[in-house]
Amino acid sequence: MLCSMGTLFQRLSSLDGKGYGAYKSIAGRHALEGVPGAELFLDKVQSDPYAPASLSRVRVPLAALPFSGSLSTHQRDLLNRRIAGEFCHGLAIDCPGQQVLSRAAVTQLDDALQICFEVQLPARGRRIRGREAAQLLCTTLSRALDRALCITAGGDALRAELEAAAELERDQAALRGVLAGAGLVAFIADGSILPRQAGNSDEPKSHAIPFVAPESLAHEFTLPSGRTARGMGIPQGVTLIVGGGYHGKSTLLSALVTGVYDHVAGDGRELVVADPTAVALRAEDGRTITGVDISSFINGLPSGERTTSFSTTNASGSTSQSAALMEALEAGAHTLLIDEDTSATNFMIRDDRMRRLVPADREPITPLVDRARELWRDHGISTVVVAGGSGAFIDIADTVIAMDAYTPHDVTTQAQQLIDATPTAPALAPMTWPTPRVAARVRTQRDQRGRAPKPPRARGIDTIQHGRDDIDLRAISQLACTSQTQAIARIIATLEKRVDDHTPMITLVNDVLAEIETHGWAALSGQRAGSHAERHPGRVAMPRPQEVMAALNRYRGLSLVGSLDA
Repeated sequence: MLCSMGTLFQRLSSLDGKGYGAYKSIAGRHALEGVPGAELFLDKVQSDPYAPASLSRVRVPLAALPFSGSLSTHQRDLLNRRIAGEFCHGLAIDCPGQQVLSRAAVTQLDDALQICFEVQLPARGRRIRGREAAQLLCTTLSRALDRALCITAGGDALRAELEAAAELERDQAALRGVLAGAGLVAFIADGSILPRQAGNSDEPKSHAIPFVAPESLAHEFTLPSGRTARGMGIPQGVTLIVGGGYHGKSTLLSALVTGVYDHVAGDGRELVVADPTAVALRAEDGRTITGVDISSFINGLPSGERTTSFSTTNASGSTSQSAALMEALEAGAHTLLIDEDTSATNFMIRDDRMRRLVPADREPITPLVDRARELWRDHGISTVVVAGGSGAFIDIADTVIAMDAYTPHDVTTQAQQLIDATPTAPALAPMTWPTPRVAARVRTQRDQRGRAPKPPRARGIDTIQHGRDDIDLRAISQLACTSQTQAIARIIATLEKRVDDHTPMITLVNDVLAEIETHGWAALSGQRAGSHAERHPGRVAMPRPQEVMAALNRYRGLSLVGSLDA
């Protein structure tokens, strides 16, 4: 039943001084005063002042807004940022960072704009502050939305901002769309600001040196906006990025790592784009591995253990990175991004002296330097490697870029002059391509009281709590925010209901992501998007299939069809 805002105001005022649990009585659907036709949904009201904030939604009819048409991801992101800027103490919304992601915070329904947010209902100890709550929900909220959405004034300025956001989105999409056809895995526009403010800040560094492409690697593209973007294209194949310490090698790679996402205007990386399937790899001592064929990199173990379907609960650095590479290929990656600083040395290289000292038949590890060319030649998989301590990849690199004081130089010709004419790499059996793995049906583990475990949930950006297990995501550097992690947790819960003992995990993941794209976040709960029965989905943002698969691969409870523990 739809209640008037006046009724809500009176109800809250009458609750003043009562026990906090009485707030539960305001749950439901209310007309939002000051915004014609808008409705406020109080979906989940907190029962304690120290509990998570109350989950709420507002729906504003599209006819009441000063703009029309279908809103793009960048436009919804802009509205999200404007609302976050207007919300005061007591009102909170999932606030975007430097990347532009599709979030549940602001979505467009058939006839309304839906805003999902949280309300911290005021209290004095454990007693209700009803008059403050009435002011917050019945006055402050309406005014904040009016200012953010320019409902009563400022519509022209907002329309201009929305058009600028859409124009940038079209330019970024166009750049990313021409990469493959131009034979590139990434593009960094001239004038881009790659350094970040600090290790714990993703904002651009002040007074940083703007990026300028070397002429030999320069490309120009005409964008939908009409402007021309000149910058450095990183070719497909094997690319080596070298340079002295603190000269910008890892900074460039970091820009490529986040280049799978669009960036907000003013970030400095708006026109830094990478292959959308690119995956950053690193060593990860101690991680779990389940049924991964790592035989192309690790084979002939002294223990006699088979590596064609390898499992462990305590992987070494080289084993973990081998598995991560094969898992990335299974998840659809066409570009691998690797920094020697975060890699296992024996996974990356094996120099001539070590090859002579330890015979090939006594070394179970085949380093990446022996496989990278094959990955490109036979499978079309590009590799970008940052190296400052070893020149091993010079022998196989198609392109060598040297960073000098944050300025790139094409040193491919000079590097090729250093190549030893006598190859030392051994002849190898062809690389084994990963077979899509199939998860076994989940057997719900109940506690002593017979209760099913709570659904998976994010604990910050790098942990998902799943029953008694924590899924450690610290090595997944392409997660942009906690909201993506929470989305992955929700997706895992959905996948566990859909596992059927024959559909590959990657197929299930892609199907769920496609449903979210089509039907919104209600797809995860079986609700119809836009219906009054729909509820606040929580703080969630769209992940890539690569990160969803990476989380599944790190779940210690994962079992596969055909494995001993299935």
